[in-house]
Amino acid sequence: MTRLGGRRRVPWWVWALLALLLLIAGGALGAFLYVRSLFGPAGGAPYTLEVQAGDSLPGVARTLEQKGIVKNARVLRYVMDRDGTAGKLKEGLYDLTGTMTAEQVAAKLAGPARLPTVNVTVPEGRRIRDMPAIFQKAGFDGAAIQAVLKDEALSAYARGKQPDLEGFVFPDTYAFRPKESPRVMVQTMLDRMSREFTPANVAAAKAEGLDVRGWVILASMVQAEAANDAEMPVVAGVFLNRLKQNIKLGSDPTVAYGLGKDLPELDRSAGDFIRDTPYSTYTRYGLPAGPINSPGQAALRSVLKPVLKMSDGRDALYFLHGLDGKIYVNHDYAAHLRDVARYR
Repeated sequence: MTRLGGRRRVPWWVWALLALLLLIAGGALGAFLYVRSLFGPAGGAPYTLEVQAGDSLPGVARTLEQKGIVKNARVLRYVMDRDGTAGKLKEGLYDLTGTMTAEQVAAKLAGPARLPTVNVTVPEGRRIRDMPAIFQKAGFDGAAIQAVLKDEALSAYARGKQPDLEGFVFPDTYAFRPKESPRVMVQTMLDRMSREFTPANVAAAKAEGLDVRGWVILASMVQAEAANDAEMPVVAGVFLNRLKQNIKLGSDPTVAYGLGKDLPELDRSAGDFIRDTPYSTYTRYGLPAGPINSPGQAALRSVLKPVLKMSDGRDALYFLHGLDGKIYVNHDYAAHLRDVARYR
């Protein structure tokens, strides 16, 4: 064997073998790092995945790869197979983002789904006849909703007393499933109204001489008459005082409701205010035959905490909305007429 400077020369094949080993190691490391990178965040924008009946994990994984939530669909499938969660995909919504790792996405998909909902807002003071269009606009079957709203038997307070559920469906914003049944949706609104009928509230209504039905009827009148929530206790006080003193309530919205009209359509010259209906508080004493709209919480509570007295201690018996936006309250009719002349 040849020597160089007294040292043995390393055979060429050793260097070749070493180079090959380094090449293999580098390749293996590169392959490992590449595969490992496929488990990392894909960098896509936030995305809400909706899983529907019949959707498969392979299809979902491909969608998430296309949306930039995972880098590789097969990696996601591998992780869920490895973790035993591949069969745990459920119908619903999953909020995902491209900053999540494949493991985090897999864990999210294995967890509970967020159920899709549609918000429906029923404004305060709307009538039953207005509600089918509200639901129709939100994507539900308005005619089916209307049919259930006419089932007065669903409410113990409407049953046998009126032709529909007027007044007993609570005005609010509701989140319903897209395919929720009309009966469930209406029952949800009825149940929400029933939450107002606590023992304390029912007792407070009784102290004013009202049962639950009378309380809701009067609240619907307050809802229609008051210009804002602050006025409601004042309006409620006037109506309660008139009831106790057997004075006709004289509420224009009750006349409109009985005639099937909107308030601006009332025509005094056509005799609307002298036409008798079970709802007219101009031709009849006491409360109208039923609620005239869906009163909200402020209107309901105003009947329980009314403002019964004027600042001078006399009973409030008349109110007027002036053109200046203020409400004027009086005890006697002559003073009321003076305010009508002055502020209208």
